[in-house]
Amino acid sequence: MSILRTLLDDIPIPQMVRIRQKFDAAKVEDYIGILRQELRKPGAIDTVKKGQRVAVAVGSRGVAHIAEFTRTTIEAIKDAGAEPFIVPCMGSHGGATAAGQIDVLHHLGVTEEAMGAPILSSMEVVKIDEMANGLPVYVDKYAYEADAIVVINRVKPHTAFRGRIESGIMKMIAIGLGKQKGAEACHQLGFKYMAENVPAMANLMLKKLPILFGVALVENAYDETCRVEVLPAGDIERREEQLLIEAKSRLPKILFDQIDVLVIDYIGKNISGDGMDPNITGRYPTEYAHGGPDVSKMIVLDLTPETKGNANGVGTADFTTQRLADKTDWPATYANGLTSTVCAPTKQATTLENDYYAIKAAVKTCNILDYTTCKLVRIRDTLHLGEIEISVNLLEEARNHPDIEVLTEPYDLKFDDEGYLPK
Repeated sequence: MSILRTLLDDIPIPQMVRIRQKFDAAKVEDYIGILRQELRKPGAIDTVKKGQRVAVAVGSRGVAHIAEFTRTTIEAIKDAGAEPFIVPCMGSHGGATAAGQIDVLHHLGVTEEAMGAPILSSMEVVKIDEMANGLPVYVDKYAYEADAIVVINRVKPHTAFRGRIESGIMKMIAIGLGKQKGAEACHQLGFKYMAENVPAMANLMLKKLPILFGVALVENAYDETCRVEVLPAGDIERREEQLLIEAKSRLPKILFDQIDVLVIDYIGKNISGDGMDPNITGRYPTEYAHGGPDVSKMIVLDLTPETKGNANGVGTADFTTQRLADKTDWPATYANGLTSTVCAPTKQATTLENDYYAIKAAVKTCNILDYTTCKLVRIRDTLHLGEIEISVNLLEEARNHPDIEVLTEPYDLKFDDEGYLPK
């Protein structure tokens, strides 16, 4: 690393200030009360028959209150006289293993003890049909054997394509319920066709499988629930399309259009399928999605504990740290690329010995004449954008923005003895 230190030692790191970004904070206070009310409407829990074995499909995302929503849905199914069980509904996540997917659910608080229902996890699938374009359609073995299926998920913009249906109940059915083989099949023709393949595959599964309803959730910019709806099977596609419009309008963002260096403390599968949400960073794994700031250089510093070493997304950054590389489970990370067919995000970014030199490397390469003018933004992760740090070179822009409040005076970033930032 000595040659790198020689190249980077004289590169300045700008002073920073802490700011608060303000977004629409409207949220649902009694979200469980609303779910119970929604479950009582026609086409919801009244479709559950006494004695049925009902698979409740739960995904891997860090959805707000997911354990409470799952438990409440399970209780309603029990009250209807049926026998619910939980199926991990997450494609290839959890290292594409049955035990790994149970572990993912446990980290979300979805355990057998807390939910009052067994978790049946398997990567075994059943081929139920084939699409007109030749793609096979798979479903989890346990879900296939169930008398009924209920799906719970958040509706939000996808990170790699744009369409009227993106990430939500339909994608959960097509990709999540299909486990690794189903996810692989849906991705096989690439993201260019995902906007048509996801709803087409989901609609075929809705016809072939006893899917009763979906619990659709929308979150505000602070990751709090702002809408809870139960969608009867026949209404899922129509209503999800409308909910996606709302979800896009509530998406948080970095309130600066041009950034020289973006520093992200943590990435992980619990944050986004891509480790960090490209809708926030402006760095997409494919050419079929767009939006977000213009970022010259991007750094990711560390992995969340919940991601269990899966560093999917690190390859979309320019720089990372040796600490992140050492924590990475590369086979689990590569499994994402092999399943999605998008392999750039699973590559190892240029790796520096610590945070200190990674930030200096980004400043050096951000294509500005005067390094002291670097416009640098630091965020914890792409889920937490309420309070962030910006360099003093963005202060004037911040002070002129109606939705930004400057919280501190300028200060130097402090690194520990090993060159890492306290978090």
